[in-house]
Amino acid sequence: MEVEKKLINGVVKALNVLYGAEMPTQNIQLQKTKKEFAGHLTLVVFPFLKISRKKPEDTAQDIGNFLKQEMPTVIADFNVVKGFLNLVISSESWTELLCQIHQEEQFGIQPVTDKSPLVMIEYSSPNTNKPLHLGHVRNNLLGCALSNVMAANGNRVVKTNIVNDRGIHICKSMLAWLKYGNGATPESTGIKGDHLVGDYYVAFDKHYKEQVNELMAKGMSEDEAKNEAPLIKEAREMLVKWEQNDPEIRGLWKQMNEWVYAGFDETYKALGVGFDKIYYESDTYLEGKEKVMEGLDKGFFFRKEDGSVWADLTAEGLDEKLLLRSDGTSVYMTQDIGTAKLRFNDFPIDKMIYVVGNEQNYHFQVLSILLDKLGFEWGKSLVHFSYGMVELPNGKMKSREGTVVDADDLVAEMINSARTMSEDKINKLTDISEEEAKEIARIVGLGALKYFILKVDARKNMLFNPEESIDFNGNTGPFIQYTYARIRSILRKAAEANIVVPKTLNEPTEISEKEISLIQMLAEFPTVVKQAGNDYNPSCIANYCYELVKEYNQFYHDFSILREENENKKLFRLILSESISNIIRTGMGLLGIEVPERM
Repeated sequence: MEVEKKLINGVVKALNVLYGAEMPTQNIQLQKTKKEFAGHLTLVVFPFLKISRKKPEDTAQDIGNFLKQEMPTVIADFNVVKGFLNLVISSESWTELLCQIHQEEQFGIQPVTDKSPLVMIEYSSPNTNKPLHLGHVRNNLLGCALSNVMAANGNRVVKTNIVNDRGIHICKSMLAWLKYGNGATPESTGIKGDHLVGDYYVAFDKHYKEQVNELMAKGMSEDEAKNEAPLIKEAREMLVKWEQNDPEIRGLWKQMNEWVYAGFDETYKALGVGFDKIYYESDTYLEGKEKVMEGLDKGFFFRKEDGSVWADLTAEGLDEKLLLRSDGTSVYMTQDIGTAKLRFNDFPIDKMIYVVGNEQNYHFQVLSILLDKLGFEWGKSLVHFSYGMVELPNGKMKSREGTVVDADDLVAEMINSARTMSEDKINKLTDISEEEAKEIARIVGLGALKYFILKVDARKNMLFNPEESIDFNGNTGPFIQYTYARIRSILRKAAEANIVVPKTLNEPTEISEKEISLIQMLAEFPTVVKQAGNDYNPSCIANYCYELVKEYNQFYHDFSILREENENKKLFRLILSESISNIIRTGMGLLGIEVPERM
C-alpha cells in the first residue's frame, strides 16, 4: 500500500541520517497497530538496536521524531510503547489512498501476459456411472475458486478435468441397464442422463447383494460369494470385452456416457464452473502403460515373476508401488502418468495442481516421484490441493446405496430456500418482475452454497448445513450479498439525486477512525489475494469479504451518507462505499460467487 511504501522509505532515510546505516527496504516491517494502542501502523525497532546502540524506547523516539518532521503530511502523531513505534497516519494520506484504490479498476488483481507462468489445475474428476454429489460440489467449487485466485496472481491458468469413464464400476451400470432397463433413455423417462445411469448403478448393487446373500445361505463365505455372484462375473466379462474393443459393448458404453456428459454439463452450468480441456481415462490409460514400459526399459521400474510391473520407492522412504497388474491391466497411477504425458504434450506447464480429496495424499506423493523419474519438469513440484471430506448433519454419503446428496437436488433446494428466505426483502422492491425475483433467488441460493463451502479452510473436514448457510445474518454468502445490494442502492439513490461520485476529492476532509479502518481494510485486499495464491487457500478471501462487510455495516449504522450535510464528507463516503462494493464484487467473484445489484 502506498502509505506503507512512503513510510518504509522514510525509515530507511531515518536510519541513514540518525545512525549512518544503510538498510534495505525489505528488512523494514510495518504491521497494523493493535487495537488497544493509538495508531494505525507500527514499526518494530528491535532489529535496529545494534545500529542505534540505544534503548528500544529511545530508538523508537528518535525515528518517530524524524518521521514527523520529515513527513508532516503523512504522520499526524506517534507514540512509543517499549520497542514499538505506533504511527498515527493523517486523514489526508488515508483520503489520498482511498482515491487511488477507487481509481484502479482491477485493484488487487495482477495482470496476465503471454510470458506469465502457466498453471494447470485439475478438478472435478467424476465417474460416468453416477451423477455429481455434494463431495463433487466441494471439489468443483474449490477448483474453480483456486483457478480464479491463481489467475488473479498473474498466472495463465488452464482448467482441466479427467473423466473416469472406464473400469468395472462403469460396466456395472451398463450391465444393470441391459438387464433391467427395458431400453429406457433420458428422453423416454424424462430423467436426466447422469441420474438415469446412476439409478442402474444402484440397481446393480441391490441385485448383486441379493445374489451374495443367496450364495452365503448355501454355505459360501462372504468373500467367496462376492467373487462367485453371477452379476459380478458378467461385469468382469463385460470389462474384458470393452478392453478388446467389442463393438457392441463399446457402442453401449459410448451411448450411456453421452447421457451422463449431457447431465454433467447441466450441473456444471448450474454451479457456474467449466473447463478449458477435458481428458478421458479411456484415452490416457494406454498412454500411461506405454510410459511405464518406457520406464521399465530405462531401469526406473522392475518386473516381478508374475509379470506385474512395480516402482521401488524404498530409497524415498516409501514402499513398492504397483504400476501394471500381472495381466497387463493398468491401475490409477498408470492412468495419471498417461494423463500427465498428454497434458505436457498439449501445454508448456510450469506448475500442475491436482484438486483431490485428502484420502489420496499418498497417491500424489508417489505420483510426484514417478513423474520426476520419467522426466516431467513439473513432476517434483506438483501440488496436491488436498481437501477434507464434506458431510451433512445426518452423516456420510454412499453412492452405491443411493444415499448421496445429489448436486442437482442440492442446488434446487438452495435456490428454493433462498426464494422463501428472501421473500420479505424482495417483496419490498417495487417494479420487480417474476423473472428478476427468480434470478435473485438463484444468485442468493448459489451464493449461500458456495460461500459456506469456501469459507472453510479446504484442508479441514466440514459439515454442510443448508439452513445455516442461507441465513441473512452472520458469516454467510447472503449477508455479504445483501450488504453489496445495500451499497448499490445508496449509489442509485445518489445518481437519482444528480450526485456524481467523483474519482478523487479536491478538498481534504477530516475522517473518523471507523472510516480509516475501512480504508486500511481495503488496502489489505491485494495482500489477501496474494496470500490466497501462495497458500492455495481461497477461504482467506471469503473471510476477508465477511470482515470488510461487517465493518461497513457498523459504519452504515453509525454514519449518515446521503443525509450528510457537509458536501465533501458526503462525497468521501460515497467514494468509500463504491470502493467497498467494488472489492466485494471482485473478492466474491474470485470465489465464483455473483452479487445481485438489488435484493
